Formats: sequence, C-alpha cells, structure tokens
Amino acid sequence: MREALRDKRLRAARADRHRAGNLLNLTRTAKATRRGSGMDAADLRIFEAVARLGGMNRAAAELNTVQSNVTTRIRLLEAELGVPLFRRHSRGVAPTAASRALLPYAVRIARLLDEARHAVINDGKLRGLLTVGSLESTAAVRLSSVLAAYVEANPEVDLVLRTGTSCELIQDVLEHRLEGAFVCGPVVHPDLEEELMFREELVVVTPRSVRSLDELVRRGNLKIVVLRAGCSYRQRLEAVFAKRHIAGLRQLEFGTIDGILACVSGGFGVTLLPRSLVGSAARAGRLAIHELPRSEGEAETVFIRHRDNVPCRALLSLLDYARPASTHVAAAE
Repeated sequence: MREALRDKRLRAARADRHRAGNLLNLTRTAKATRRGSGMDAADLRIFEAVARLGGMNRAAAELNTVQSNVTTRIRLLEAELGVPLFRRHSRGVAPTAASRALLPYAVRIARLLDEARHAVINDGKLRGLLTVGSLESTAAVRLSSVLAAYVEANPEVDLVLRTGTSCELIQDVLEHRLEGAFVCGPVVHPDLEEELMFREELVVVTPRSVRSLDELVRRGNLKIVVLRAGCSYRQRLEAVFAKRHIAGLRQLEFGTIDGILACVSGGFGVTLLPRSLVGSAARAGRLAIHELPRSEGEAETVFIRHRDNVPCRALLSLLDYARPASTHVAAAE
C-alpha cells in the first residue's frame, strides 16, 4: 500500500516537472519570437530620422519626443540586429555600413505604410507625402506650371521637390530617398526605369559682345560658369570645347542658375543651358546665344524611378500632369 502511494506521488511529481518544463519552453519560445520581431515600423521611423538628421536630439525634436526615447529605441534596434548602426561623436552620430544598408528599406517601409493607410480611406482623393527630384533648369522652365496645377487639384498631397545635379538625383532614387526624378537622359542602369518627358535645345551662352563660337574659340583663356560637379550641362559644355581642341578651361562654380546668368552677363565667362531658360535674357540684350549642331545641342529630360518601387497614385497623377508638356517645342518663342 505504501509502495503504491509512493509510486503515485513520484508519477505526480514527474508530471509536474514535465508541465513546468513545457511551460518554460513555451516562455523561452515566446521571448525568442518577441526578440525576432522586435524591429517594427516605429523603430524604423526613428532610425530613419536619426540617419537623415545626423543626431539623436534633432530626430527627437522632429518626432516630438525626448532624446532618451530615441536613444533607447536605437540601442534596442542595434541589439536586435546585432550590429552598431551609428558611431557616436561630439556633433551627433555618423551612419555605419549596416546603417546605410538598412536605410533604403526603412524609407520604403514608411512609404508603403503611408500608401496602405490612404488606400483604406479610398475616397478618390490623393493624400500623403510625395518627394520627387528635378534639375534646377527643368524645375524653372518645365515644371512650374505643372506643379501649380497639380497642387491646386490635389491639396492633400504634401509635395516636396528637391533640386540637384543629375548624378545626385540618380543616387537619391537608387537609395530610395526620392520617388523619382527629372534628370538629363539617357540613364542606363539596371535598377532604374526611365520615361522621356522633355526635349531641350542646348545653346552656348556668352556675354552679348561675343558674336560667334569661332570668335570665342579664338580668344582662348576661356572661363566656363557652371554648377557643381555632376551637372550634366557642365559635362556637355566641357565636351563641346574638347571637340574644338580647347583645353585648360578655368571654372567658376555657382550654386544657382540665376547666379550663372548674372556672371555671364557681367562678362566673366560662358555657359551652356537650355535655350528656353535664357531666351528672355537674350531678347533683353543682356546675353548672346550661340546654336550648336544638333548632335551637340539636343538633350533629353527623362523621369527615372526605381524598378523595385510600385509607383503610388500620387506619383502617377503627377506624371499625367507632366506628360503633355513633353510635346512642347523646346526653343523659346
């Protein structure tokens, strides 16, 4: 009798230990699952702000939270991934290689979540943030009326237009910082899709005292007035003079088209720009325009976007507004 009772108690104890072991395993599994899914959209939003702004304080201010919350979330994300995302220094933080690899995904996830929210509303109105890029000359000549009409028709779209050189804009599209961009084409890259939007006639622009390109070539000691490195028009101008065996060009670099035109009209150098951008200044007698052979003077403006991105409705609508302008004659009236 006693032995039977003892055996029953032993079996009960073993059963209790078995149940406790199962419970422990379930707890460990749950913890592991939580650790494996610890990276969420909120973490990525904070990470993107820190990476873009270069500091925990600046990110906290933009996100309307305290720095300690941002710092904690970044540390948890680093622990989750098992790699450092930022190098701390006295002026803020600098991204690591892992951070640069993660950033495009964070941007894409934020965009997809925004699109998902607006798709649920689905009342026919376009909403949300749309960030596109453009050459400064294209923005000034081709897009001003397009964007004005688009914004008036879609007041709930937060449209951001960033200008830059073709090289800068192409890199921004590749790294998912822009939905797309208007750049000088053609653009040959396996990760990009492009669509022809505008055709431009490029002309050499000089002080009004210069009567011809031949005269300009004979003068020698040329100074070209250009945007920063990576500008497609700058590259085309250098090629124009290289073809005419002019070497040793001196450069004056400006940050804006207006600055370039003012410098040229003041007699400090020459530049190359779309005719449509400088026609009014030439008619006013401030500048001289010199035509180029078609092989040198014709340029295409294309819209590029990343192949991996499904274009949002706001972008498709913007392109519909821009496309009719692609049939316009590039030369100024």
